[in-house]
Amino acid sequence: MIDVVRIETPALGDRSYLAHDGEVGLVVDPQRDIDRITALADSLGVRITHVAETHMHNDYVSGGLALSRACGASYLVGAAEPAGFARTPVSDGDRIDVSDVFRVRVAATPGHTFNHLAYVLEAGGEVAGVFTGGSLLFGSVGRTDLLGAEHAATLARAQHASARRLARELPDGAEVFPTHGFGSFCAATQAAARSSTIGREKLSNAALTMDEEAYVETLLAGLDAWPAYYAHMGPANLAGAGAPDLTPPRRAGAAELRCRIAAGEWVVDLRDRVAFAAAFLPGTLSFPLDGSFATYLGWLIPHGTPVTLLGETPRQVADAQRELVRIGIDRPAAAAAGTPRDWAGGRPLASLRLARFGDLAAAMERRDGTRPVVLDVRRRLEWEAAHIAGAAHIPLHDLPRRLDEVPPGEVWVHCRTGYRSTVAASLLAAHGRDVISIDDEIGNAATAGLSVISSQPEEARR
Repeated sequence: MIDVVRIETPALGDRSYLAHDGEVGLVVDPQRDIDRITALADSLGVRITHVAETHMHNDYVSGGLALSRACGASYLVGAAEPAGFARTPVSDGDRIDVSDVFRVRVAATPGHTFNHLAYVLEAGGEVAGVFTGGSLLFGSVGRTDLLGAEHAATLARAQHASARRLARELPDGAEVFPTHGFGSFCAATQAAARSSTIGREKLSNAALTMDEEAYVETLLAGLDAWPAYYAHMGPANLAGAGAPDLTPPRRAGAAELRCRIAAGEWVVDLRDRVAFAAAFLPGTLSFPLDGSFATYLGWLIPHGTPVTLLGETPRQVADAQRELVRIGIDRPAAAAAGTPRDWAGGRPLASLRLARFGDLAAAMERRDGTRPVVLDVRRRLEWEAAHIAGAAHIPLHDLPRRLDEVPPGEVWVHCRTGYRSTVAASLLAAHGRDVISIDDEIGNAATAGLSVISSQPEEARR
């Protein structure tokens, strides 16, 4: 019997996989922190003999090369990839025996990238599943614009053909094991299901239910911005990354923290947004670990800027450090664990007001006539779907370079749920702005009495 174990990385919205027969195993699309995978294999009594990449990833630094070297495993990478390291090159139609019990068959599935591969899992002469990487996802596909907008349409057509190839060649009962689609910006849309089969995808996946022209038009229209750090992931993966250094960063005291802030470095507070709002070290930036921490920090921070981590405990700092190595931020400049009072060294702390959309509605009706600035930091497609009348719109990922475009006055900043608005509020506060963060669901804006402009007919919003 073949068991496929899912290895979740929810902060990046990805999955890796360990397929094994109880003795030997194949790992597909491993994340950079390979100790999670080797510990899992050890707990199962499994020896990793093969590591496979479906493609050169854009949303994380792969641990494939380091894992294959650590385990003495064959590293399966597309023969067409211009990789700068020794590997076992594989191409469409190749069959690799992982053990006497199971093997994988390579299928070319271009679309998410030009050289994308899927690995069909076969056991006992039957197809058990398929590792689809960024091709066929749950109810979606991998986006096709990460290699440049000029390639998006061509790759979208290839993606349509690749999805249909898998649906045509594989049995309906074959399980689908995608890498993306659980929050990763590599997915065109996000998955609602936690598992799927080829048969289910035939019924619900747009790549399998729409004709090519309609599918391509719909896919391209739905693509929005993707994280800036993605530009550095492909080159890092083609060069080949070593195992990360997860030893604790050097400890920084209050004086050093003040110096780093004054020097324009990023000093990042990892606590949840309520704790940050209550008291924080002036000049620090809020990137709570309870959200898509690495994605948004990697998206906003200028590449190469030193980052210092502030957490309530050493474990919180270590968790953040682990998330950052996955996107190529290998070593924090420093770190500190404790409380804002510890970090301030006796100097005054700052605070941030958290509010609801009802509070904003009340502020809009002030008798003195002063109206607050409403800043929406959601992405373009979110804004176009619906937004508060009169709000300014600067997506969070653009805010660091567009701070001077925020209108003067008291700023009430919002997103969809409150995570991004607190990040934005901390950026604004660090630049001396009077800011209030709306910690509320965007669906409550209209209920609170705010005028909402929507691109959808009223009946579709009910």
